[in-house]
Amino acid sequence: MSETVSFGYEEVTPEEKTARVGGVFASVASRYDLMNDAMSAGMHRLWKDRFVRRVKPRAGEQILDMAGGTGDIAFRLQRDGASVTVADINPAMLEVGMKRAQERGIDGLVWTEANAETLTFPDRFFDAYTIAFGIRNVTDIPAALSEAHRVLRRGGRFFCLEFSTTQWPGFREIYDNYSHHLVPRIGQLLADDRDSYRYLVESIRRFPDMPTFERMIREAGFIQTKVEPLLGGLVAIHSGWKI
Repeated sequence: MSETVSFGYEEVTPEEKTARVGGVFASVASRYDLMNDAMSAGMHRLWKDRFVRRVKPRAGEQILDMAGGTGDIAFRLQRDGASVTVADINPAMLEVGMKRAQERGIDGLVWTEANAETLTFPDRFFDAYTIAFGIRNVTDIPAALSEAHRVLRRGGRFFCLEFSTTQWPGFREIYDNYSHHLVPRIGQLLADDRDSYRYLVESIRRFPDMPTFERMIREAGFIQTKVEPLLGGLVAIHSGWKI
């Protein structure tokens, strides 16, 4: 890693980024749905449904849902009988997820605090690895991708849902204006937290574009990588296979 990494539009040390990202998600954990609604104009639910359809979870499979603390993806994955481990570096997010699972009568999920860059799971343990709207907040993305590859069995599949940059003329400018100017105001108005919402917007702008991130996935050892842009690339589903 370089001596500094991006935290939104700032350059900070890797240790500082890890700590500050932790602070952001501790702050927004109890308002997770509000955060996602603000970031996506409410469309995140449809994107997550489509994402899980691409994963095609099957009964008996072992799936690791990384950065999935609040359970949004895990609840969907489990419906088809998969055994899902929910991992997140942030205990506040996990607490929200466990509470939501209890309220919905969902059991059987495994909840664990874990850093995507240094997983403690054994080699070749999972059939699938998913991460939704989490990879851009990782301090060392190549390390996280390498760990994803390590814990997957041969034939295992990697799926990542993440914001990107739409290429649709006109819409890009509209969304840029919405995200940069309105989302922080929404955060201030509804959550009394302008700074966390501003960071989340800035983190999208600093995240690698679709071809660059696909190359990073290949460099981690995955093959048959694909990118499925949504809304012209505002969001993208990335995938790859381990052989």
